[in-house]
Amino acid sequence: MSQVRLRFAPSPTGYLHIGGARTAIFNYLLARKLGGQFVLRIEDTDKERSKPEYEDEILNAMKWLGLSWDDSPLRQSLHKSFHRETVDELLERGAAYRDFLTIEDAKKLKDEAMRKGGLVAFRSPDRYLSAQEAEERAMSGEPHCVRFRIPDEAVIYQDGVHGRVEVGPDTLDDFVLLRQDNSPTYQVAVVADDYEMGISHVIRGDDHISNTPKQILIYKALNWKPPQFAHVPLILGSDRKRLSKRHGATAVTEYRKQGFLAEAVLSYLALLGWSPGDDREIMTMDELVEAFDISGINNHSAIFDEQKLEWMNGRFISLKPTNELVELIEPQYVEKVRAGVLPEETQQMLPIAVELLKTRVRYPQEVLEKGHYFFKDPETIEDRKAAKKRLKDDDLPERLERLADEYQKLAEAFNAQSCEDALRSLAEELEIGTGKLIHPTRLAVSGQGAGPSLFEMLEALGVDSVTRRMRWLAEFLREKGTPPDLGSDEDN
Repeated sequence: MSQVRLRFAPSPTGYLHIGGARTAIFNYLLARKLGGQFVLRIEDTDKERSKPEYEDEILNAMKWLGLSWDDSPLRQSLHKSFHRETVDELLERGAAYRDFLTIEDAKKLKDEAMRKGGLVAFRSPDRYLSAQEAEERAMSGEPHCVRFRIPDEAVIYQDGVHGRVEVGPDTLDDFVLLRQDNSPTYQVAVVADDYEMGISHVIRGDDHISNTPKQILIYKALNWKPPQFAHVPLILGSDRKRLSKRHGATAVTEYRKQGFLAEAVLSYLALLGWSPGDDREIMTMDELVEAFDISGINNHSAIFDEQKLEWMNGRFISLKPTNELVELIEPQYVEKVRAGVLPEETQQMLPIAVELLKTRVRYPQEVLEKGHYFFKDPETIEDRKAAKKRLKDDDLPERLERLADEYQKLAEAFNAQSCEDALRSLAEELEIGTGKLIHPTRLAVSGQGAGPSLFEMLEALGVDSVTRRMRWLAEFLREKGTPPDLGSDEDN
């Protein structure tokens, strides 16, 4: 057990949810930090609920997050024989016994003990059968399960998150290792598999903390060294209840479909309940690996904040190279072209739009939504409040046409600097503030009251597009008046 090996053991009975993804991330980070291995185990023993499509989705989601694993995944359903051998070993050592009670009779004994206020932890009367009698009854075909024999001593271990944990024997049932149908239970399967895989550390959710004393007892009974355990508090919603669909999407693939970047989801989940010891909120995979330590995991539940995730997504978008963002957005652009929403001939504007808007969006697809004016002329003034505030001067149509004339004169010298110089020069000539021209020009070329640098936007759009849109707004204002009649604010 000298080699560091950590595992993630998903059950393919559903999609990879946020809590499971965070557990996988923590295990991955510690494995890489300690120079060890990160391996997978597919816990597919639930044949009715396990589905290949769920398994594919889980593996694809992990690849998307950048959680590469070592070795081929171990499939738990193929190791039942080893699980049964482990149970046989426990029987031979006297650490387990055969219980011939029916499930109904066992439940009656438990209920009766609780009514009498006696020992709550279940002990079957059959634990006192001689090994010979139990073996003879089993060989005769009498139905039975195999239970672990809880020793009369406390289980004490050091949890990586919660510190010293002590569990008394009177709180632990003689739990089942092998069901009456000869199928191994989770408790023995996970111990046998972790031992066979050489797992040195186990990071998992607090919902497993009740299993740990039982599993440690199995390790001790077999003289196997148990791994180091760390139990992470569960993720809660904003109402401080366990995270569920009512709080928003919980599957990793849903966030991918919504336009979240893998880097953002990875960084957010890693920092959800763990701290690198400083105020960093944006971290790359390399930075996370370098900083990760179990001691940084909080011992109280973390609150999932989707707005914080959106903010983080925006930060990662702003830092991402433009060409990589273009590759992400291009398929959506093509879809809009096919739907007739955007023209195909302006696709060359996509890199420019991304460069100018990537610091102003929280999702990649917002480049196409907020920056549609890079690809086609605006059909109206979208920002009605800005229109009422910025388009109220009666002589504004003439000013826009004057500025359009000046821009037309620039021809091949039309760039951000020359556009700014021409605008400021005209404002000085007209003896007005530059804002009297800047804001109407922005509304003319984009239909919006805010956006990227106006003059960089003008250069990107080109002189023909800019002057055509400015003259359109001048004519629009002559027809609608100043400020233009755009209907009620409720229609906006």
